[in-house]
Amino acid sequence: MTTAHSLKSREITPGPLATWLQRAILGALFLFVMSAPNSIAATQIAWFLGLLFWVLRFAVWPRPNLERTPLDYPLFVFFLLTGLSSFLSYSPIVSIGKMRAACLFTIVYLFAENVRLTRVLRGLVIVLLASCMVNVVYTFGQYAFGRGVKVYGVSANSPLVEAKRVSRAKIEAIPILSGDTLEEVDGRPLRSAQDLAEALSQSAQPGPAKIKVYRVEWVAVLEVPRGRLLPGTTPEEQLGIQRWGSGRDWRATGFYNHWTTYAEMLQLVASLTIGLFVALPRKRSRNGALLALAIAGMGVSLLLSVTRASGLSLLISATLITALSVSRKKLIVIGACAVPIILVGLFVLQQKRQVGFFDQKDDSIVWRQRVWHDGFRLLTSNPRHVAVGVGMDSIKAHWREWGLFDNGRMPMGHMHSDYLQIALERGVPALIVWLILLGAYARMLWRVRRRIPPENWIERGIVLGALGGLVGFMCSGLVHYNWGDSEVVMIFYLIMGLSLVVEREYSDQTAQVVTAETICVGMKSVPPA
Repeated sequence: MTTAHSLKSREITPGPLATWLQRAILGALFLFVMSAPNSIAATQIAWFLGLLFWVLRFAVWPRPNLERTPLDYPLFVFFLLTGLSSFLSYSPIVSIGKMRAACLFTIVYLFAENVRLTRVLRGLVIVLLASCMVNVVYTFGQYAFGRGVKVYGVSANSPLVEAKRVSRAKIEAIPILSGDTLEEVDGRPLRSAQDLAEALSQSAQPGPAKIKVYRVEWVAVLEVPRGRLLPGTTPEEQLGIQRWGSGRDWRATGFYNHWTTYAEMLQLVASLTIGLFVALPRKRSRNGALLALAIAGMGVSLLLSVTRASGLSLLISATLITALSVSRKKLIVIGACAVPIILVGLFVLQQKRQVGFFDQKDDSIVWRQRVWHDGFRLLTSNPRHVAVGVGMDSIKAHWREWGLFDNGRMPMGHMHSDYLQIALERGVPALIVWLILLGAYARMLWRVRRRIPPENWIERGIVLGALGGLVGFMCSGLVHYNWGDSEVVMIFYLIMGLSLVVEREYSDQTAQVVTAETICVGMKSVPPA
């Protein structure tokens, strides 16, 4: 019987070269989980190195075994349908270039096939949570010290009102207004009004100053002419502002470039953390305190990202995880405790974004409704679109002729829905296979959670957290295209791979128990000599 400290291995003892390659693979896996919540570049490097070492490992005897998983068929069929839609795309070169992102599904097998020890599995989970807390602490530090220069009382003759946004299509006058937060100038972080005044006073430097501006629901890089400061002795007088302060009204992004990416990552990792906490037998312990602290930190960071769908998805995920593990009475108590948190979230939403949860005056809701209408119209306009889609990212090249985004009156983007985006880009059959994949994943998690004994709480927590995160991911995907966000999908695949490790371990144990019982029954049926 496999113990709690080592997973079953059917491999022959490898030689020195194979051992070093296996260690290199594990090193890449740990680098992956350290980087995944913080840096897409480092995560992709770790993914590439892991695949490279794994391929080399197959060239060294004894070759590693490959285990079949319950997700093989839907994963590979979805990938093949994605490739077919790319070759038949309206923009084949663009769509085929996106196949690199489609290859991220290999992350599942990189982890599922190379994690053979329970201590490695548990170590990967601990490192993932600790790494996520790095960006949580960073987010808290940013809010504590502030970021950028928030300007107040911008006068009519201030050089800041001459700001323009320059694009390939047009030059648009967009003055910097009172309440805007100026985060960077010429790619350098702004820390004071003095820094801004010095940058704008350098008339000898070629070209205008490029200032990154944050306004509610809007981030842009504006160009401001140099050498036009007003007369005065203080930076405020020269800039034509009454005062300035550190900005704290922006939406949390962690180490990413966008709050939605950060929020979706937090939803997945926080769900995993909640699963571990719920599965922990003794909540009043050091592990319980650390997990509770992590949940609180991730929850507040998600709240500061002010991303409604991700916050609601985490709430649904936490409710599911808790409902599967505690009594109805405890669930009611926990729900009552969650009410103040929900009210605080609604208050922060109103203060940060100045909108309600379901606000028909909110531009983001109006924009989504418009792109959903345009996307569904394009999907149903041609049988080819229904069968194989228009091709990944072909929208960026053909949106004008298709009349998308209100004929260009709205910003170009995507369909803001996993379901519509996959159907439109890859075809309805690909959407069906994708739903089958997620359904098979949910079914596997649902079944394996019952096989794990309470004392193996980390494995049970992984399965509970993966199930909750999956449901949250699918709920958020109704209004976000989180499947198209590589940072998020890599963490999704990582958790899927770890879940397959747990599934293999406990399916093996079940098979061993069944075999042992069969042998015992057979021995009893043999008549005595």
